[in-house]
Amino acid sequence: MYMIGIVGSGPKSEVPNLKQFENTIDLWIGVDRGSIDILKANLPLDYAIGDFDSVNKEEVALLKAKTKKFLQYPAEKDETDLELAIAKAINLKPKAIYLFGVTGGRLDHELINIQQLLLITRNEIEGYIIDKNNIIKLVLPGLHKVNNNKQYPYISFIPFTEKVTNLTLEGFHYPLTKETIEWGSTLCLSNELVSNNGTFFFDDGILLVIKSRD
Repeated sequence: MYMIGIVGSGPKSEVPNLKQFENTIDLWIGVDRGSIDILKANLPLDYAIGDFDSVNKEEVALLKAKTKKFLQYPAEKDETDLELAIAKAINLKPKAIYLFGVTGGRLDHELINIQQLLLITRNEIEGYIIDKNNIIKLVLPGLHKVNNNKQYPYISFIPFTEKVTNLTLEGFHYPLTKETIEWGSTLCLSNELVSNNGTFFFDDGILLVIKSRD
């Protein structure tokens, strides 16, 4: 089982140093201009996917020369470039998919990009969005373990569905027992672990778990 990294063409101010994931990611997919960012990080570009309306002719020629598989689509289509890249990644059946360069910029794009985590998770693949300030993961009901990450010490639990029931947090500074949280609730923002790891459980709904920097 391997890991896939997908780099979108979102604001570069939100993209972390991709090189630090060199030993984590086994296959890299660039989305439109995100393909250039992979090459600039001196990482192997396995797939370049998109309509490439944000790159010039010289950059397109570079991508065709440097990528293993260059997949160009028309600008007018039903799917976004990122959606096409995620579909390709899912078909490769990895253990996890990491999304970079998909936050910041246009809010409509950011919101729909976060929703893509549901598609990944429902295919029994771990999905993560990582930017300079956050790690976002979508989780389904059950018992889950969370590890302390000193770079991202704050942990928030945000309902992705209208209700999340029987949420229980153990090992946190603010523990919780069988609480129902709904859209608009701020009850589970900015929690912290009190040791190296903790657990959380819920039996219905879908959660976004967001680890954040200071």
